[in-house]
Amino acid sequence: MKIVKRVLKFIAILIGILLISSVIVILVDQQSTSYLKTKNNKFANNTYLITNANIIPMNQDTILVNKMVFIKEGLIQNISDNIEMKGVEIIDAKNKYLTPGLIDMHVHVWDRYELGLYLSNGITSVRNLWGMPMHLRLKEDIENDKIIAPMFFTSDPKLTGPEFIGDDNLHLTSPLEAKEKVISYKKRGYDFIKTYYAERAKGGVGLIISGGIAPNVQGWTGPFSARMSTKKHARNHKVITDAVHKEGGKICMQILHAGRYGYHPLAVAPSAIKSPISPFKPFKLKQSGIKRTIRDFVNSAKLAKLADYDGVEIMGSEGYLINQFIVERTNTRTDNYGGSYENRMRLPIALVKQIREAVGTEFIIIYRLSMLDLVEKGSTWQEVVALGKKIEKAGATIINTGIGWHEARIPTIATSVPRAAFTWVTKKMKEELSIPLVTSNRINMPETAEKILAEGHADLISMARPFLADSEWVNKAEANRSDEINTCIGCNQACLDHVFQQKVASCLVNPRACHETELNYLPTKIKKRIAVVGAGPAGLAASTIAAQRGHDVTLFDSDKETGGQFNMAKQIPGKEEFYETIRYFNKQIELHQVTVKLNMRVTSEDLKIGNFDEVILATGIKPRTLKIEGIDHPKVLDYIDVLKFRKPVGKRVAVIGAGGIGFDVSEYLTHEGDSTSLNIDAWLKEWGIDKTMSARSGIEGVTAEAHPSPREIFMFKRSKGKFGGNLGKTTGWIHRSTLKKKKVQFINSVQYTKIDDIGLHYIQNDEKKVLEVDNIIICAGQLPLKELLEPLEAEGVKVHVVGGADVATELDAKLAINQACRLAATI
Repeated sequence: MKIVKRVLKFIAILIGILLISSVIVILVDQQSTSYLKTKNNKFANNTYLITNANIIPMNQDTILVNKMVFIKEGLIQNISDNIEMKGVEIIDAKNKYLTPGLIDMHVHVWDRYELGLYLSNGITSVRNLWGMPMHLRLKEDIENDKIIAPMFFTSDPKLTGPEFIGDDNLHLTSPLEAKEKVISYKKRGYDFIKTYYAERAKGGVGLIISGGIAPNVQGWTGPFSARMSTKKHARNHKVITDAVHKEGGKICMQILHAGRYGYHPLAVAPSAIKSPISPFKPFKLKQSGIKRTIRDFVNSAKLAKLADYDGVEIMGSEGYLINQFIVERTNTRTDNYGGSYENRMRLPIALVKQIREAVGTEFIIIYRLSMLDLVEKGSTWQEVVALGKKIEKAGATIINTGIGWHEARIPTIATSVPRAAFTWVTKKMKEELSIPLVTSNRINMPETAEKILAEGHADLISMARPFLADSEWVNKAEANRSDEINTCIGCNQACLDHVFQQKVASCLVNPRACHETELNYLPTKIKKRIAVVGAGPAGLAASTIAAQRGHDVTLFDSDKETGGQFNMAKQIPGKEEFYETIRYFNKQIELHQVTVKLNMRVTSEDLKIGNFDEVILATGIKPRTLKIEGIDHPKVLDYIDVLKFRKPVGKRVAVIGAGGIGFDVSEYLTHEGDSTSLNIDAWLKEWGIDKTMSARSGIEGVTAEAHPSPREIFMFKRSKGKFGGNLGKTTGWIHRSTLKKKKVQFINSVQYTKIDDIGLHYIQNDEKKVLEVDNIIICAGQLPLKELLEPLEAEGVKVHVVGGADVATELDAKLAINQACRLAATI
């Protein structure tokens, strides 16, 4: 039977080879791209195909589309079967037409304009032969060269991207790094990237490390992602290095081979073991493939030097290819690259040694060493030290600290992680090595960075998202103006989460990040008197930026302090960073002389008497009231009662609503005492991390010790499905995990019937139930609060509405601040 299966598989492969050779050229280079060319196609404008469609070439001018879904402005307009589209050509890389009728191709969306085609004739066993997606572009984009390659999608929870570091030789008080895939090299274009990097160099960053760039196609993080393999690639990067050098900075290029994390069918790894965060099972690298990979790394480093980069960083951590070779978790080889640790660390040593020989002694080589894997079957501390010493001997200039694999179920960069939570790891390694060491993760303010250096935890400080939040971080720190820094709050909402939504990453507290060429706060030509009503995130952003541009701004709020909803958010354990955003805006109010009037519930008459030229309503939201019998019962509270007014809450609590507010309230109620986010040792125990490093990978055999909840919490929602499904893509799992540790009970698919002295009555699966509780807390959404809009418009006042007053969905601070900044930039 096995022989028959092998014969059939072999025949399938031969058929695949014949089809491929006669029909299509495999795409292995970014410059030789196949595409769907449209000729006056009525579907081309603002329309695209989505997955589950099949395209069949009929002749040189026509394709047959089965189950084509038309989308316009994000909404499904029509689903059609067997549509003939004329004026369409499918052309391969050598400009030859595909043979009509032979191939059935599966469509996968990369973004609005670009679709990947996968041949699908049922022979999935030979996907390596034809699994490379074809590249489609609309005719107008081909002619205008607007889009070169699609931004990739990945399920990787902690994707690595542009990084910034510096060292003592570069005259920096705090050497720095920045993470996240902030800009796609192809999608946004090199001019966007050079502007982004140049602004950070001008802001004081001494050495910038680029986002991960693959040394070959197999190393892509996703289809058509950034690669440095040819001299043309090097020439394209020259604009970036020139821009950084012009501002007095230096820049290194990170060489990153994704290995089994590659979100594409050509992924390779030391062993054919599928990653839990990618649907593609990698192919096992043969000895020849390993040698070719080493050559490609060396070639990439040489090309980086040709492009005038000042050095390279070799990504050896976070669970990418090099890391995969090092540990038994992903390396089950029996040759000279597997088995003993000496064999498993052979690849990184060869890479550093051969790159050093190729680029000379003056070129910077940074090696990112995984010092704490945080996954089962990772490295022991003794193994990490042994590799570090070998890397130093092989010729590395600097060693950077890598913490955790992307598949690890322990948070490493989210806001709930204490500041500088992992610098003790670097300190321990400093005792073993003599070259400079960089420490990283959750370092966002100068005081923290200086303390780390003063206590000898590291030679260099590596920061990430703080440079999305404030490009002037270093200059402000050097001038002792840390109170003016727009602090990264570690939320991930506009940086990492955007990557998963195929959007350009930015920053919740700084929407200009990665939009520097389109969003700028220029001096106004006409000074206006502007009233801003509401001192929450939207109102603070609008008033300070408008004042910065030269307008005369008055900010009103009925509360006794600025901050709005952030004053509730900062009460949640793990969200203490929200204090920093309020501090930042209050300093901007002072610097730009915004007039602030608190404890004043302003009326339309007040605004009319004030003779303002324009009014911005940032009045926020009001909690939604549910229509349930007994909703006025004394047991019932809303989240404002709990978080703002601190009303007493009993020991058994039902929380109605499983969105962000429901999770925040539940975390608040299940916590007692000091927040572990402010205590590194307590936080490490809570997540089961061994600070002595006796446990393999820092976790094996260690039991997490979560503090018990002082209350029993029952979280309810009407719908089916996962609780917290709309939470952040990179942080939602952390919130769910935290509440599970606190033994919160999750109850879905319910219908609420009434509330009385006993508690909450509801129906689940046609069964009537009652839950005895002390309190029922309503966290079931909110409505816009804009009572001033109609009377102001009736008086002919020019009014703008931003933030929750405009769109009241899950207290969306990202939307609120972005709206406010863009309005204030143009008003």
